[in-house]
Amino acid sequence: MKTLRFLLITVSISIATLAQDSQKAKPAQPEPPAATQPAQAEDISGMYSFLREGEFVQVTVEEGNTVSGFVSRYGDSDSDKGTFLDQFFTKASLKDRHLTFTTKAIHGVSFEFDGNVERGPGKTPHEEGYRVIRGTLTQITEDSSKKTTSRSRQVEFKSFPQDLDRDSQKKP
Repeated sequence: MKTLRFLLITVSISIATLAQDSQKAKPAQPEPPAATQPAQAEDISGMYSFLREGEFVQVTVEEGNTVSGFVSRYGDSDSDKGTFLDQFFTKASLKDRHLTFTTKAIHGVSFEFDGNVERGPGKTPHEEGYRVIRGTLTQITEDSSKKTTSRSRQVEFKSFPQDLDRDSQKKP
């Protein structure tokens, strides 16, 4: 009986030793370098300059990359000259850094945008131009006789500085 017990203990120790040796023989799995890890999605939500001083684009990105927003601009026609108009997005999408949107028409004018969100010259989100949206803006105008014209141009919209108070409210 003592021999059987001794044999069982010896076999158990041998198995435990083999298991430890096999663990040591496995090379550790290194962490993938930071460059190959997927980048965390950056929140591009905020206000950006538009065409003229005082005008802006508000972009809001919610979970699942659902994009909403609006263009707030001064009217150009005789009936709305100088009046502030808010033109909400009717369609918008963000895939990686590629942003597109189409606004609702107000007084016969709507906008379509196709471009990219990029890192700008601002050093922190609290500085103007931390992010820029560059691309093609098309203004579509329909006159009273229903004739449609479009005008495209290359634009760059700079982010407005983020409010420090708003950021501190997000932190627990």
